Amino acid sequence: MSEKIQAEARTEFGKGAARRIRREDKVPAVIYGHGNEPIHVTLPGHATMMALKHGGANALLELEIDGKSQLALTKQVQVDPIKRHLEHIDFVAVKRGEKVTVDVPVHLIGEAARETLVVTENATVQIEAEATHIPEAIEVDIEGAEVGTQVHASDLKLPSGSTLLTEADTLIVNVTQQISAEALEAELEEAEAEAGIEREEGDADVDEVGAEDDAPAEGETSSEG
Repeated sequence: MSEKIQAEARTEFGKGAARRIRREDKVPAVIYGHGNEPIHVTLPGHATMMALKHGGANALLELEIDGKSQLALTKQVQVDPIKRHLEHIDFVAVKRGEKVTVDVPVHLIGEAARETLVVTENATVQIEAEATHIPEAIEVDIEGAEVGTQVHASDLKLPSGSTLLTEADTLIVNVTQQISAEALEAELEEAEAEAGIEREEGDADVDEVGAEDDAPAEGETSSEG
Protein backbone atom coordinates (compact mmCIF):
# COMPACT_ATOMS: atom_id res chain seq x y z
CA MET A 1 0.00 0.00 0.00
CA SER A 2 1.24 3.49 -0.84
CA GLU A 3 0.55 6.53 1.32
CA LYS A 4 -0.41 9.82 -0.29
CA ILE A 5 1.77 12.80 0.52
CA GLN A 6 1.31 16.32 -0.81
CA ALA A 7 4.65 17.48 -2.23
CA GLU A 8 5.85 20.85 -3.46
CA ALA A 9 8.21 21.33 -6.40
CA ARG A 10 11.53 22.73 -5.13
CA THR A 11 13.51 25.38 -6.96
CA GLU A 12 15.96 26.40 -4.21
CA PHE A 13 19.03 24.25 -3.63
CA GLY A 14 22.12 24.19 -1.42
CA LYS A 15 22.67 23.89 2.33
CA GLY A 16 21.09 27.25 3.12
CA ALA A 17 17.88 26.37 1.30
CA ALA A 18 17.79 22.94 2.97
CA ARG A 19 18.12 24.54 6.41
CA ARG A 20 15.26 26.92 5.68
CA ILE A 21 13.10 24.01 4.57
CA ARG A 22 13.81 22.04 7.76
CA ARG A 23 13.06 25.06 9.96
CA GLU A 24 9.57 24.98 8.49
CA ASP A 25 9.23 21.30 9.53
CA LYS A 26 9.58 20.16 5.95
CA VAL A 27 11.94 17.71 4.25
CA PRO A 28 13.95 18.20 1.04
CA ALA A 29 13.82 15.16 -1.26
CA VAL A 30 14.81 14.01 -4.74
CA ILE A 31 13.08 11.51 -7.03
CA TYR A 32 15.30 9.64 -9.52
CA GLY A 33 14.54 7.10 -12.23
CA HIS A 34 12.96 6.19 -15.56
CA GLY A 35 15.60 8.13 -17.46
CA ASN A 36 14.09 11.46 -16.46
CA GLU A 37 15.78 14.42 -14.87
CA PRO A 38 15.74 14.24 -11.04
CA ILE A 39 12.65 15.83 -9.50
CA HIS A 40 13.40 18.00 -6.45
CA VAL A 41 10.54 18.31 -3.99
CA THR A 42 9.71 19.44 -0.46
CA LEU A 43 7.63 17.17 1.77
CA PRO A 44 5.70 17.81 5.02
CA GLY A 45 7.92 16.62 7.86
CA HIS A 46 5.48 14.89 10.25
CA ALA A 47 3.33 13.23 7.58
CA THR A 48 6.42 11.93 5.78
CA MET A 49 7.96 10.60 9.01
CA MET A 50 4.76 8.68 9.82
CA ALA A 51 4.53 7.29 6.27
CA LEU A 52 8.11 5.99 6.49
CA LYS A 53 7.40 4.40 9.88
CA HIS A 54 4.32 2.64 8.48
CA GLY A 55 6.02 1.53 5.27
CA GLY A 56 9.31 0.33 6.72
CA ALA A 57 12.65 0.24 4.93
CA ASN A 58 11.03 0.15 1.48
CA ALA A 59 8.18 2.58 2.03
CA LEU A 60 6.19 3.38 -1.10
CA LEU A 61 4.73 6.88 -1.23
CA GLU A 62 2.30 8.41 -3.69
CA LEU A 63 3.54 11.96 -4.09
CA GLU A 64 1.15 14.60 -5.40
CA ILE A 65 3.29 17.14 -7.28
CA ASP A 66 1.59 20.06 -9.04
CA GLY A 67 -1.57 18.05 -9.57
CA LYS A 68 0.28 14.96 -10.85
CA SER A 69 0.72 11.70 -8.98
CA GLN A 70 4.10 9.93 -8.79
CA LEU A 71 4.80 6.63 -7.05
CA ALA A 72 8.14 6.87 -5.26
CA LEU A 73 10.06 4.04 -3.58
CA THR A 74 12.24 5.04 -0.63
CA LYS A 75 15.93 4.29 -1.25
CA GLN A 76 17.90 6.41 1.22
CA VAL A 77 16.85 8.37 4.29
CA GLN A 78 19.14 10.78 6.13
CA VAL A 79 18.20 11.42 9.76
CA ASP A 80 19.75 13.92 12.15
CA PRO A 81 21.68 11.76 14.66
CA ILE A 82 20.79 14.00 17.62
CA LYS A 83 17.41 15.62 16.92
CA ARG A 84 16.19 12.56 14.97
CA HIS A 85 14.32 14.62 12.37
CA LEU A 86 14.41 13.82 8.65
CA GLU A 87 17.17 15.67 6.80
CA HIS A 88 16.84 14.36 3.24
CA ILE A 89 15.23 11.51 1.29
CA ASP A 90 16.16 9.87 -2.01
CA PHE A 91 13.35 8.15 -3.90
CA VAL A 92 13.20 6.04 -7.05
CA ALA A 93 10.26 6.68 -9.39
CA VAL A 94 8.24 3.51 -10.05
CA LYS A 95 5.05 2.53 -11.86
CA ARG A 96 2.24 0.20 -10.85
CA GLY A 97 3.02 -3.34 -11.95
CA GLU A 98 6.71 -2.56 -12.31
CA LYS A 99 9.07 -5.03 -10.61
CA VAL A 100 11.86 -3.69 -8.43
CA THR A 101 14.81 -5.18 -6.56
CA VAL A 102 14.83 -4.49 -2.81
CA ASP A 103 16.45 -5.70 0.41
CA VAL A 104 13.80 -6.85 2.87
CA PRO A 105 14.47 -7.34 6.61
CA VAL A 106 14.03 -10.75 8.24
CA HIS A 107 11.93 -10.83 11.44
CA LEU A 108 12.03 -13.76 13.86
CA ILE A 109 8.82 -14.82 15.59
CA GLY A 110 8.38 -17.29 18.42
CA GLU A 111 10.85 -18.64 20.98
CA ALA A 112 13.44 -21.36 20.34
CA ALA A 113 13.86 -24.32 22.74
CA ARG A 114 15.45 -23.77 26.15
CA GLU A 115 19.22 -23.41 26.43
CA THR A 116 19.64 -22.45 22.79
CA LEU A 117 21.25 -19.43 21.18
CA VAL A 118 19.56 -18.00 18.08
CA VAL A 119 21.95 -16.23 15.71
CA THR A 120 20.66 -14.15 12.80
CA GLU A 121 23.43 -14.64 10.25
CA ASN A 122 21.80 -12.38 7.63
CA ALA A 123 19.28 -9.74 8.70
CA THR A 124 18.01 -9.02 5.17
CA VAL A 125 17.41 -10.87 1.90
CA GLN A 126 17.18 -9.49 -1.60
CA ILE A 127 14.01 -10.11 -3.58
CA GLU A 128 12.29 -8.95 -6.73
CA ALA A 129 8.69 -7.85 -6.26
CA GLU A 130 6.08 -5.57 -7.72
CA ALA A 131 6.58 -2.03 -6.49
CA THR A 132 3.10 -1.97 -4.95
CA HIS A 133 3.50 -5.39 -3.28
CA ILE A 134 6.81 -5.16 -1.43
CA PRO A 135 6.62 -6.99 1.92
CA GLU A 136 7.58 -4.90 4.93
CA ALA A 137 9.43 -7.92 6.35
CA ILE A 138 9.78 -11.67 5.87
CA GLU A 139 8.91 -13.67 8.98
CA VAL A 140 10.80 -16.73 10.16
CA ASP A 141 9.05 -18.92 12.75
CA ILE A 142 11.57 -20.32 15.27
CA GLU A 143 9.02 -21.48 17.86
CA GLY A 144 10.50 -24.53 19.64
CA ALA A 145 13.53 -24.71 17.34
CA GLU A 146 16.14 -27.14 18.68
CA VAL A 147 19.93 -26.96 18.61
CA GLY A 148 21.15 -27.57 15.06
CA THR A 149 18.19 -25.91 13.37
CA GLN A 150 19.25 -23.85 10.37
CA VAL A 151 17.15 -21.67 8.11
CA HIS A 152 18.50 -20.91 4.64
CA ALA A 153 17.26 -18.37 2.14
CA SER A 154 15.57 -21.15 0.18
CA ASP A 155 13.46 -22.00 3.29
CA LEU A 156 11.88 -18.56 3.48
CA LYS A 157 8.20 -18.18 2.64
CA LEU A 158 7.93 -15.26 0.23
CA PRO A 159 4.71 -13.44 -0.63
CA SER A 160 3.05 -14.40 -3.89
CA GLY A 161 4.68 -12.66 -6.83
CA SER A 162 8.05 -12.21 -5.11
CA THR A 163 11.25 -13.88 -6.34
CA LEU A 164 14.27 -14.64 -4.18
CA LEU A 165 17.50 -13.11 -5.50
CA THR A 166 19.74 -13.96 -2.56
CA GLU A 167 21.68 -17.21 -3.07
CA ALA A 168 19.46 -20.12 -2.01
CA ASP A 169 22.06 -21.66 0.33
CA THR A 170 22.68 -18.41 2.24
CA LEU A 171 22.36 -19.08 5.97
CA ILE A 172 19.76 -16.80 7.54
CA VAL A 173 19.23 -18.20 11.05
CA ASN A 174 21.39 -20.62 13.03
CA VAL A 175 20.27 -22.20 16.33
CA THR A 176 23.19 -23.33 18.49
CA GLN A 177 23.80 -24.53 22.04
CA GLN A 178 23.67 -21.76 24.60
CA ILE A 179 27.07 -21.28 26.19
CA SER A 180 27.34 -20.96 29.97
CA ALA A 181 29.00 -18.01 31.66
CA GLU A 182 31.78 -20.30 32.90
CA ALA A 183 32.45 -21.71 29.44
CA LEU A 184 32.41 -18.22 27.95
CA GLU A 185 34.93 -17.03 30.53
CA ALA A 186 37.16 -20.03 29.82
CA GLU A 187 37.05 -19.35 26.07
CA LEU A 188 37.89 -15.71 26.69
CA GLU A 189 40.86 -16.58 28.89
CA GLU A 190 42.11 -19.08 26.30
CA ALA A 191 41.80 -16.51 23.51
CA GLU A 192 43.64 -13.91 25.60
CA ALA A 193 46.41 -16.40 26.40
CA GLU A 194 46.85 -17.23 22.71
CA ALA A 195 47.02 -13.51 21.93
CA GLY A 196 49.58 -12.95 24.67
CA ILE A 197 47.27 -10.71 26.71
CA GLU A 198 47.83 -10.68 30.47
CA ARG A 199 44.94 -9.65 32.65
CA GLU A 200 45.43 -6.90 35.20
CA GLU A 201 44.78 -7.64 38.85
CA GLY A 202 41.16 -7.14 39.78
CA ASP A 203 40.08 -4.80 42.55
CA ALA A 204 39.52 -7.72 44.90
CA ASP A 205 43.10 -8.95 44.36
CA VAL A 206 44.51 -5.47 44.93
CA ASP A 207 42.52 -5.02 48.13
CA GLU A 208 43.73 -8.39 49.37
CA VAL A 209 47.37 -7.53 48.69
CA GLY A 210 46.91 -4.15 50.38
CA ALA A 211 45.45 -5.80 53.44
CA GLU A 212 48.43 -8.14 53.65
CA ASP A 213 50.87 -5.21 53.40
CA ASP A 214 49.07 -3.36 56.20
CA ALA A 215 48.99 -6.37 58.52
CA PRO A 216 51.73 -6.41 61.26
CA ALA A 217 54.62 -8.81 60.72
CA GLU A 218 55.03 -11.83 62.95
CA GLY A 219 56.29 -10.78 66.35
CA GLU A 220 55.13 -7.18 65.93
CA THR A 221 52.13 -5.52 67.46
CA SER A 222 50.15 -2.74 65.99
CA SER A 223 49.56 0.43 67.92
CA GLU A 224 47.34 3.41 67.36
CA GLY A 225 47.64 6.96 68.56
